[in-house]
Amino acid sequence: MASVADTSLLSAELQEEEEEKEFQRLLLQATQKIQSFMPSPAESKPIRPLPGFCLKTRTSSGEKVFVNVCRSPHIPSPPDLTNEELACLIESENASTFRIPMSLGEPHAEVDKSGNACTVYDVSISTTFYNKMENNDFLKEFFITIAMEGLSEKYKMDVNNQEWRILKNRKFMGSIAEQTIRTKSKPFIQEMDSSQVKEEGRNLLQPSASQSSATVPQFTIVAEPSISHPDHLVAKISLPKMCFFVLPP
Repeated sequence: MASVADTSLLSAELQEEEEEKEFQRLLLQATQKIQSFMPSPAESKPIRPLPGFCLKTRTSSGEKVFVNVCRSPHIPSPPDLTNEELACLIESENASTFRIPMSLGEPHAEVDKSGNACTVYDVSISTTFYNKMENNDFLKEFFITIAMEGLSEKYKMDVNNQEWRILKNRKFMGSIAEQTIRTKSKPFIQEMDSSQVKEEGRNLLQPSASQSSATVPQFTIVAEPSISHPDHLVAKISLPKMCFFVLPP
């Protein structure tokens, strides 16, 4: 007959096995969720960006941060706008519709010229856009602002977007890592409100005779994050004339 000690030991072993199985299940679930957000091999390819110029900035805590601005012919260019057209677009309500395709590389540790450790990010853009921006200070400053915002949002780092400088005698800091870019673009997503939809889709929203009393609700569709490729959409819909009932469980 099994003793009390043997029974307790067996119970502990069974509990340990169940906990191990649950851990493996959660690990597999987390891995599958991460993979679902990653592009498939058919939708992506590795590239080796070429150096362009290097930015130096600092975090709020004073840590040095360098950004290698790189170029690649495999990255598409944004719409070709003049400075005047871009300035008008920035001042308008449709500023979020202008996007600069760019690849934000993972941070990597390097050593600066003083022998101190620093963090470096590689940002790659179209070679065509880089060539246009090279001698256009307005366009360059606009791009740097967007790139800094993208890095801050993606990697949750607190950098001063207004205090940066381009290094004169260095095109890049450390090394430039290989990057993976999408070969199949995501659907173009932009923030828009119901007034824009009614203006741009006037024919689609024209009510028929049986729908003359219908009211188009006020709504806003927001892409999150607003920088780079959005992960999801958030729809905010105002339905003041609707009644909602909560059913008991």
